[in-house]
This record gives sequence, C-alpha cells and structure tokens, in this order.
Amino acid sequence: MAAEERNPLLSVQKSSDSGLQVALHPLVLLTISDYITRHTLRQQKGPIVGALLGAQKGREITIEHAFECLLVEIEGEIVLSQAWFEDRLQQMKDVHKVPALDLVGWYTTMPTSGPQAVHVSIHRQILHTYNESAILLGFHPTAVLEGSVGGKLPLTIYESNYETDDSTADSGEDKEMKDGETQLVLRFKELPYSVETGEAEMIGVDFVARGGGNATAIDSSASILPEGSGKGKKKTTEKEETDKAGDRSYLSREDEELIASLTAKANAIKMLHARINLIAVYLQNLPSSFIDHSSTEGAEDDSKKNTPINFSILRSIQALLSRLTLLIPADAAAFEHELMSEQNDVNLVSLLSSITESVKAVREAGRKFAVVENARSTKHGKSDGRLNWNDGSGSSVMGVGDLMSV
Repeated sequence: MAAEERNPLLSVQKSSDSGLQVALHPLVLLTISDYITRHTLRQQKGPIVGALLGAQKGREITIEHAFECLLVEIEGEIVLSQAWFEDRLQQMKDVHKVPALDLVGWYTTMPTSGPQAVHVSIHRQILHTYNESAILLGFHPTAVLEGSVGGKLPLTIYESNYETDDSTADSGEDKEMKDGETQLVLRFKELPYSVETGEAEMIGVDFVARGGGNATAIDSSASILPEGSGKGKKKTTEKEETDKAGDRSYLSREDEELIASLTAKANAIKMLHARINLIAVYLQNLPSSFIDHSSTEGAEDDSKKNTPINFSILRSIQALLSRLTLLIPADAAAFEHELMSEQNDVNLVSLLSSITESVKAVREAGRKFAVVENARSTKHGKSDGRLNWNDGSGSSVMGVGDLMSV
C-alpha cells in the first residue's frame, strides 16, 4: 500500500517554533457551526469562509468573535469582496470597542490533511492587506461525521510562513545555484490552542447544550397512503395513525427545561446528602476516648478498632460548621414569619385558582343542565298542551345556571 502523499502546503517542521499561543472562545465555534448548518440546509454553493476577530498581546492570540464573508471570483481565483469586507470589518470593530478587537485571521472548511490550493489566494489577500500575521482556522466536517476521538475538537489552527521551495531537492535533481532564483513558498504550520470561556459564554453554551439535548427529532416526511374503496381499510388506517400519534407524546421545551433543572437540583441534593452522611459516619467511628475527652488509657486499642484521627479533616469539618451561622439569619423568628407568609400567599393563589376552575366547571354544568331541562320541559309542554311548568305565581323553577348568575 503506497504511503500517503505529503501536503505541499504544510511545512516540513510539524511543530511551530514561533511560540504563539491561541485561546479559542466557544462563541466562535457556535458561529461557525451555525454558518455551516445554514449553508448546508439552504444548499448554497461555494466555499464557507469567515473572518476571526480577537486580540494579540505579545505571543498570545485570543479568538473571540467570527462572522461570515462575501466571496467573489477574480481571474479564476476566489477572494474576498474587498469593499464589502472592509465595511463589515469596520462595523464589527465599532461594535466591539471595549475591549478593542481586530482581525486576527479567518476560518474555512478543509479536509484533515490540511489547507488546499484554493485557500492560498484568500490567505495572501488577508496577509497583504489586513494582517501580516493572520492565522487560519480549518474546520474538518469529515471528522464530525466520523466522530471525534477523546473529545478533540474537529478543527486545526495554522500559522503561515514563507519558506524556500525544496521541491527540486526532494526530487533528487541537481541544479546549479544562481543568485535571485530562490523562490519563497507560503506554507502552514499547526499551532497549539486552548479553549477559554467567559461567564456570559458559559451561560449561553449551557443554554444551547440543554436546548440541543432536549431536542426531539421528528420525521417530517409522512407517507401518504392511497385511499381504499372499502370503509374498513380506511378505518384501520386511521386507527393505526391515531395509535402512532398517541405513542409520540412529546414534551414541550418548557417542560423539558423544567425536568432538566429539577433533575440537576435532585442530583445536587443527593450528593450533598451523601457527603453529610460520610462526615457523620467518620465522626461516629472516631475513638470514644477522643470524643468524650476521657483519659488516654486504652486510646491505642480504640484507634485500632475505629477510624484513625486526621486533624486536617477535623479542622475542615469545624470550619464548615462555623460557616453555618452565616447561612442562618440573625432574626430567626422574623425569617420564619416571612417564610410562612410567603407560603400562605402561594397556597392562597393556588386555592383561588382551583376555586376559579371549580366555579367555571359548575357554571358549564349549570348551562348544560338548563339546556337539557328547557328541552325536556318544552317537550312535556307540547305533549301536555302546556308550554312550561308554572305554579301560577309567575315564577318558574330555577336551574343551576340561574343560581350561578345570581
């Protein structure tokens, strides 16, 4: 089996010696993922290209924001639309003034083997016009389809350098060296990176993760069965569809989020309960001479049967108990009174809601009962030669609906 050919755009030096450290924020990954998803679902043509905004302090580069770019084809090469890109870049700089962000590189999709020839024209344009030390973030869709190993992100970050063309040396040909014939070729080196998350990003990523985890895939393509001539077949088909619809009892997004929140709280309470039980068991298994502050006689025998004394753990337990006073309010009576008042308010609102529902149900029952009674009295009145039952005093029998309207 032949060995895989080396990518000519990758440097011979696999590791970078520039000392650059890249800090990647999750918001950039969300933006790239959203752009790729929209591009795929809309079946748009052309490459996926976007710009990276961040800051560079010394040898450290932070990538904090990203936006997609408009491409044009000039003389057979795909490059950025310069007028559109400059306007968009200025708008992004105006938005992100504190802290000030600038163009640090660009991103695109590529295979795991590395950059391709189509990427060189865009990278040269960014190097010559906007940032001479721009980096390239390559997203690997094939790695997503194959599944990541060990939780590694399906992307690679490259820096670019101009190196001498050593293609003739690799081919083994002898060539006479002449001044001015040395050619520099743009090549890429892989950079190490780390993921950094701010507080606002943590909230956003957690919300997106919970929403994506609670999403339910529903097959929108429903098969349309031909209508049969017999009625029995149609009834059977409708019954099967009803049974399938009954099996698909999907919860709403609010219910899923409530269940996830309650599950997280329940797990936290279980963990707290387990830790408290562990502390209690440890204290119960201490030597009795240590707990009762009695004489040290027989302390060695107790230490063999019980848990060995660890003063660092005991100091931690004492510090934990001393902090409990901070959680208890100074005026416990007023706190309990306020807590009881809030509980009563909640119970009162719940009771009023149930009473309102009961009144509504009784009123509906009264209306239905009045309709039935009117129909029955009208029927009996026609059969008896009377329109309705009356005692002669001008007052008729009141129904439940009349009682509710009084």
